Amino acid sequence: MFRRAHLSRAAGGEAAGFLTGVAGLAAALGRERAARPLFLVTVLVGSFLLFLTQPMVARMALPRFGGAPAVWNSAMLVFQALLLGGYAYAHWIGRFGARRQAGLHLALFALAALWLPIGIARGVLPQGAEPVLWVPWFFLASIGPLFFMVSAQAPLMQRWYALESSRGDPYPLYAVSNLGSFAGLISYPLLFEPLLTLDQQSQLWTAGYALLVLLVAACALTIPATAHETVQLEPTPAPALPRVLHWIALAAVPSGLMLSTTTHLTTDIVAVPMLWVLPLGIYLLSFVIAFASRRGVAVFIVQLSPLILLIAGGVTFDSGAQNPAFAATLGLALLFTVAVTLHAELYRLRPAPDHLTGFYLAIAAGGVLGGLFCAILAPVLFDWAYEHPLLIVAAALLLPRTRLMQVFDRVWSRHGWWLVVALPAAALALSLAIDEPMDLFSGNAAIAATIAIILLALFSVGRRIAFAGCLAGLMLSYGGWWTLNTSINWDTRTRSYFGVYSITSDTAANARVLTHGTTLHGMQSLDPERRLEPITYYGPGSGVGLAMRATETLYGPGARVGVVGLGTGTLACYAVPGQDWRFYEIDPAVVGIATRSGHFTYLRSCAPDARIVLGDARISLDRAPPGSLHLLALDAFSSDSVPMHLLTREAFEVYGRALRPDGLLLVHVSNRYLDLEPVVAAAAAAGGWKGAGLTYYPTDSETAHGATVSIWIALSRDPAKIEDLIRASGTGPPWTPIKPRPGFFGWTDDYASILPILRPIHFDLLDFPQ
Repeated sequence: MFRRAHLSRAAGGEAAGFLTGVAGLAAALGRERAARPLFLVTVLVGSFLLFLTQPMVARMALPRFGGAPAVWNSAMLVFQALLLGGYAYAHWIGRFGARRQAGLHLALFALAALWLPIGIARGVLPQGAEPVLWVPWFFLASIGPLFFMVSAQAPLMQRWYALESSRGDPYPLYAVSNLGSFAGLISYPLLFEPLLTLDQQSQLWTAGYALLVLLVAACALTIPATAHETVQLEPTPAPALPRVLHWIALAAVPSGLMLSTTTHLTTDIVAVPMLWVLPLGIYLLSFVIAFASRRGVAVFIVQLSPLILLIAGGVTFDSGAQNPAFAATLGLALLFTVAVTLHAELYRLRPAPDHLTGFYLAIAAGGVLGGLFCAILAPVLFDWAYEHPLLIVAAALLLPRTRLMQVFDRVWSRHGWWLVVALPAAALALSLAIDEPMDLFSGNAAIAATIAIILLALFSVGRRIAFAGCLAGLMLSYGGWWTLNTSINWDTRTRSYFGVYSITSDTAANARVLTHGTTLHGMQSLDPERRLEPITYYGPGSGVGLAMRATETLYGPGARVGVVGLGTGTLACYAVPGQDWRFYEIDPAVVGIATRSGHFTYLRSCAPDARIVLGDARISLDRAPPGSLHLLALDAFSSDSVPMHLLTREAFEVYGRALRPDGLLLVHVSNRYLDLEPVVAAAAAAGGWKGAGLTYYPTDSETAHGATVSIWIALSRDPAKIEDLIRASGTGPPWTPIKPRPGFFGWTDDYASILPILRPIHFDLLDFPQ
């Protein structure tokens, strides 16, 4: 331990000596005149690389470890922990002299370069290993040192910048840092992923790292020779613990709200591809506004924040599916307002520059806490996205005190203590009356009661506890009580790391429906004569229905059938005695709904002996014996949730090994937003598959009983089997040959992008079941 520390000091001393030797050259070049743009570019490049790393490395790991939530939660925790560690390191290194800081930092940069080029270490998830324990060590070993060093740039460069007092306030550099983060975030799905392979992305990132090292070295050359002594002459008192805790809370709420807004938008409103980019982008841009040297925009938003919280936060419990564009706009406006307001309060409460790194360490700690609450704790504690309204109420408690009208101030000064209790109590009482309307609270009276709650909230502006209580009353009056009652009294909602599953009734079709947010996942008729009849995408006339009914004709008795994606277990009702069925399902919550909930009976009535293989389907099939299946149905895609690693050329090689040489692969490609047929066609052409597709349009009578439009593609490496399937399908909808799209080469583990296959998005059609 002592020897390592001695070597580090020696390396730092040598680097510091080199910097001292060239300091004169830096002065000759007019270092102070170039210092501000130099630091701006350095912070910008470092933040850009940081937010480019996360999606790139996650994309690299996808084929290796699958899409299980434990993998991604572990990866997220590693990124957050390394970011927090980088900020802690930037704070710790401040105990040394400025030149020694620079030498030590550059030496550690050189040491981290041993992990270049950036990528994923060799190895796969061992069978039976616990991802939540094994994957973090794997990510740490792969990118830990690189991510750690890059994450320290924003606070450390600001600290160095502040060592020369004539340069001015260093905090606006944090706005530039988040602008770089936003650029890195947006550029990955729009530029890097569509244009470059993963290997090319890694090489480009390596070049960016080298550029960052040069920029950091250049910044080190601008450090004044007496910087260490200057800082120590006039130290400021350390922030008190309550102030540090306040910083952490102000950072935690926007961080958590960013994640909860993403969940709320993509499950309760509309699941548009890449919609997750908007909340994260808004979160990053809020720092740009909140920490800008010009305060006009931030001050204006802070003044408006109570009204925005009432307007957009009051309807939090409403699903918004009937008007998704409006609901999504409200949700994003709410996130933007809260993030700018609380981050502006952070800026107002910022300490003197000698405590700058401790301030950013508190911000990073708050970000980690917000992420942990939403990504790890909330799915375990709640059966609905309750973290979203809770964080909105928390934001109301943290709003800076603003004055609405002076006459209100006079009333509060006389009666403040009892009004803090009376106003929220009145709002909650009115909300309960609205939710359970009696004759007194029906029609216009209910509207009047809602207006009364809003007026109580407006009267409470500037009094955090009272305002938060009135806001909570408004939320509960607009669907909140009903949501809570559903959680307590009805067994119709389940939550996992994949999202919230709701079981409802479709009175028109006389059926029970399983939805994931706004996306249909299965349906079962309540009519005793139709109870075991496959419906939705799996009806007898659909592509998978025709193939399943022809299984005995194609392969004789005792066929072995695999299905990727369990849902409600609808396909099980195509099983016949003697066949061997197995389902591959990644989400334990779905297994519970299909087998134990009592709401859906397909599986236990039609295929009680079917085996369920829990885990990522690609990994499970890769471990299956070669040629162990006659037919495999791939149904893991719904709405925007398209696991890319299941549609790459390498994935189809896995399916080909699991199937017999004359086996049949059925791929479900129905999707509102993505044209997946070219992806499948390209993989089929590369792997020597013969394919045909079938688009099924149910009749009006079938639609009335729950049938929906579906698109299935059948593939086999034995062309004769496709011909046999077409003949066995009879005179129903025609199977048509699939053809690769010119210029589109499909997806591989090294390259995949959804941009070339995006369909135009029409918000008036977003409630179409898919």
